[in-house]
Amino acid sequence: MYDVVIIGGGPGGYASGLYAHNFGLSVALVEKDPTVGGTCLLRGCIPAKHWLHTADVFTTVGDAESYGVQAGEPVLDWGKALAKKNEVVNGLVRGLSGLLKARRVDVLEGFGRLDGPGRVVVQRSESSQVVEGRHVIVATGSAPLSIPGYPLDGVRIISSDHALDWHRQPSRVAIIGAGAIGCEFASLLTDLGTDVYLFELMEQIVPGADPDAAKELRKQLARRGVSIRTGISVGAAERGETSVVVPFGDESVEVDVVLVAVGRAPQTEGIGLETTSAVVDRGYVEVDPATMQTAEPGVFAVGDVVAGTPQLAHAGFAEAISAVTFIATGTPAPVDYRAIPLVVYTHPEMAEVGYTEGRAREMGFEVETTSHGLTGVGRAKIIGQNRGMVKLVTQKDGPILGASVVGPQAGEIIHELMYAVGWEALPDEAAAFIHAHPTLSEAVGETLLSATGRSLH
Repeated sequence: MYDVVIIGGGPGGYASGLYAHNFGLSVALVEKDPTVGGTCLLRGCIPAKHWLHTADVFTTVGDAESYGVQAGEPVLDWGKALAKKNEVVNGLVRGLSGLLKARRVDVLEGFGRLDGPGRVVVQRSESSQVVEGRHVIVATGSAPLSIPGYPLDGVRIISSDHALDWHRQPSRVAIIGAGAIGCEFASLLTDLGTDVYLFELMEQIVPGADPDAAKELRKQLARRGVSIRTGISVGAAERGETSVVVPFGDESVEVDVVLVAVGRAPQTEGIGLETTSAVVDRGYVEVDPATMQTAEPGVFAVGDVVAGTPQLAHAGFAEAISAVTFIATGTPAPVDYRAIPLVVYTHPEMAEVGYTEGRAREMGFEVETTSHGLTGVGRAKIIGQNRGMVKLVTQKDGPILGASVVGPQAGEIIHELMYAVGWEALPDEAAAFIHAHPTLSEAVGETLLSATGRSLH
């Protein structure tokens, strides 16, 4: 009998297995894919960000002449770019597999299904086996959603899973859904020369984000050629042999392919949760947030399947640490979701941490906000990317509650604000530290100074 049996080899699952090594726990990890890695490594975070970097390299070369570098007009070899993406992903998969082996995690290929608490059936095409564990962690992840009128066929109407393995670049794409995934694909495709039409039912792109940050990102995506429609629904697709017509309002647009990016659903169907006392609502598993344990003692859930938590790989890592810590020590180690950053890897990037202004007001805080643009930031001007902003949300006469950044390297910059939010720093305390000049992070320092009422530039 194992100490822990994990169902799912994505970020939440493999992180649980790796972290359990710290406590000397015996672990079996059950994964239905031929390799570990899950959505993030195989069909999400890593391949998507590789394509975004490809687009960044392409645009950098295209802009080289403005810096006196004669590089010529860039030409993208899509096949080589795809091969490079696969090379990066495969290398990381090999590294992760080796690390799991070194940490003595037994990886079992097959579909894992609970058959009561502590008992997991591993189903393969022609055989099955039963593994038992004192504890079970469900980490089966999520899958792309679709909408009525847009059945996914993998050719003309696709999900992000399909788009990451396009064998040739489409010339015209409609993207339905302007959350993080939709905006990232819109950004990379427009940078590579594709005509992009982005549709969002809500009134702003990246719904739930700070409206000021979302407005800035929208402005910059539109400036680079993305046609954006918000507050609008689309009619059923009219699929032809070589194109798709997307109706909206009294208009329509004809494209080569439609990318449906309306969110992801938890993959909990058929994994046997009904054989336990775990509570499942619309596919999501309810847990005690202090321990990640379900209503069934000894059965835990982490990652995208957990009800009410962000579907982010790094949230899955944190939840894995929380669950394994409780399993090993009996001591709760709750995740501080308030301090988990969200990054949209567009060009420019958008990142947030803590409460947005609206959320803070809903929670009853008396709020003050401070913003600083990147226009005069020397490093941003040097690299030709001085459009953007930093916004702080603070409690009146109190700590920093949240922050948003739109601009180059926002996903890196947000982490110093993560600490400020997590440690409940006062603006005066954070502003006392000096940022190197010239750096992009100076924009944070300037915003902090302004939040104290004593701005510099």
